[in-house]
Amino acid sequence: MRILLIGPQGSGKSTQGKLLQENIHLPYISTGDIFRNIAAQNTDEGRRIKQILSSGELVDDKIVIELIRKRLQSADAQSGFILDGYPRTLEQATQIADLNFDKVFYLKIPKSIILERLLKRGRADDTEELINRRIELYYKQTQPLLNYYRNQGILVEINGEGDIKAIQNEIKKFI
Repeated sequence: MRILLIGPQGSGKSTQGKLLQENIHLPYISTGDIFRNIAAQNTDEGRRIKQILSSGELVDDKIVIELIRKRLQSADAQSGFILDGYPRTLEQATQIADLNFDKVFYLKIPKSIILERLLKRGRADDTEELINRRIELYYKQTQPLLNYYRNQGILVEINGEGDIKAIQNEIKKFI
């Protein structure tokens, strides 16, 4: 099964993705984790990714697609995967349309709760200004993406505000 988790930062995608990984035994693949691992390396690529992340900008699509495709070629992803963080736009979705997702879960959550959650986690790139910039960009870019997957009949909207286990149970109902 090929699953995509979408939702703004702080919506609980990584929490739900990791729980889902334990429950259905598919690899959880987060572009954010991939970027943070690269940014921690003292290489040209690491410094470039770190600079992009600290500015609140997004990593170039070409780089992201290359990293995702490389990861999905791993043996553990051959029978399926849980992808978190990409695609974020309709254009990106069309560039990886060959991945043929079985289900796309959209974790809906109000902006006020996103801000509260992200400020609590305390990452260096989680200042209020950068969070607000990322949230605005996210909503602007994501609505066409939601419609794209809705029209394919694979989008499932999940309320991301509640209890972690209740959200996980809601997701599992559709798998």
